[in-house]
Amino acid sequence: MISKKNEKAEKKNSAKKSFAMIMNGEFLTKDFVLNNLPFIFFIIFLLIISVAKGYYSKKLITERDQSEKELQQKKAEYVEANARFEEESLRYKLIDKVDTGLVETLNATKVIRVKR
Repeated sequence: MISKKNEKAEKKNSAKKSFAMIMNGEFLTKDFVLNNLPFIFFIIFLLIISVAKGYYSKKLITERDQSEKELQQKKAEYVEANARFEEESLRYKLIDKVDTGLVETLNATKVIRVKR
């Protein structure tokens, strides 16, 4: 029991010392910085990656928006070309364009089926 109380007291004291060290700037002393240099570099590396990820995602979003606009434009061009094709390929216009003397029949065609 006594050892548990001592451990709790030591933890509280170390937390107070750490907070006091941060508040008075003592954590910037040479020994502390040199001992924790790999961790400091790791944190800086994570910050750089975080900023780079933000810029990369912003770039991807702008490219996606631009691609969507281009796709909508291509869809509109397709619809327009399809409408133009249907208009130009109407039956009566095709007969007028083919100048070989063809005449459209007025009677419907009949299908003759033979049973075998």
